[in-house]
Order: sequence, then structure tokens, then C-alpha cells
Amino acid sequence: MTLIDKLKWRYAAKKMNPAQAVPQDKVDRIVESIRLTATSSGLQPYQVWVVTNPEIRQKIQAVANNQAQVTECSHLLVFAAWNDYTPERINMMFDLTNKERGFTNDGWEAYRSMLLSKYPARGPEANFQHAARQAYIGLGTALIAAAEEKVDATPMEGFVPDKVDEILGLAAHGLRSVLLLPLGYREEGKDWLEKLPKVRRSNAGFVHEVK
Repeated sequence: MTLIDKLKWRYAAKKMNPAQAVPQDKVDRIVESIRLTATSSGLQPYQVWVVTNPEIRQKIQAVANNQAQVTECSHLLVFAAWNDYTPERINMMFDLTNKERGFTNDGWEAYRSMLLSKYPARGPEANFQHAARQAYIGLGTALIAAAEEKVDATPMEGFVPDKVDEILGLAAHGLRSVLLLPLGYREEGKDWLEKLPKVRRSNAGFVHEVK
């Protein structure tokens, strides 16, 4: 199957088979694809928490509209964004870049100074919203990677973030939950959405070319 074929195959599974676990190597590749994806200024302002603990997932399900996939899935990914862009966080990523590349660059350091002067001054809420949008880039990458691995993945916004933050203790890490992504396998014959055609607008109604 081509990547396009796999994207046609994927859908947001509503009924997952709790007895069928996703092999760890597949989970590792999906998570690695998120780690390697693009973020604004390369800051990677979010983390991915991989939750397999049944009791923790039951608690999350209770504050996620009781969506069954949270507990029926094999692995639950929680995308948790930085609650703010602090000078320490910005410097951490710029210092890491310099260390990994083995040199410093005047233009790069000027860019660091620009971010340090602008980002913290915007305030925590504006910065969290920006970081949360970066997590959505990671979500998109995860959905494509899961399709490539033939693993079902169901993106979720329908939960109470403050409650998930409390369950996972995210505040202590300077994080706020943004998205949930259960990974698993559809339960054949028991998911009402499984056999329905994928519905998307036509190219003519979706793609606009400016020449």
C-alpha cells in the first residue's frame, strides 16, 4: 500500500480491541516521528506522555466524556504543551542546538536574542496557546505515522484539560494537556464507522491554486 492508500484506510476508530496490543516497536516509531517533526523555531514546546497504566487511563476516561478508546486502546498518548516560554526553556533549546552542531552562529544568536526579547513578554497564556498549536503539528505527524504502521489512532479534544493535568501531575512539569491520541486496533465488526466510506471534499472544493 502507498501512503495515500494507508491514509484512505485510516479513520478515527470508535471501537478498539482491548485484547490486541500495538507492538512496542510500532509505538516507538510513531512517537519518534512526533519527536522529529517540525516546530516553530525548533523549540519543541511540548511533550508526549505515553500512558499504559490501566488505573490512570480509567481516571482519564472519566474526564474525557467516557470515550471508550481511552481504556480500550493499547497506548494513550497525551500531548502536553509548555505552560509558558521562559528564558530558561528558550536558552535550553538554543544551547542544545549549538552543542549538537558543534558551533555557534551570529545570525542564530541574534535570533535567540529576538525570541528572548519577545516571547516571555507576551505572557503565559499567549505563549501556551502558541505552544499548543505546535502540539497539533505533532498530532498530524502522529496520525500519518500511525497510518504508515497500520495502527488505528483516534485524535481527541473532548476532555477536561485541568482534570487530565491533575491526574498526570503536569503542573509540576510546567505543562498543560492539549490532546489525547489513543493508539490501538479497530475491533472488526463492532465499530459502526468501520465500513462507512471516507468522506472528504473533492479537490475542486478543497484545493485552490494561485498561479
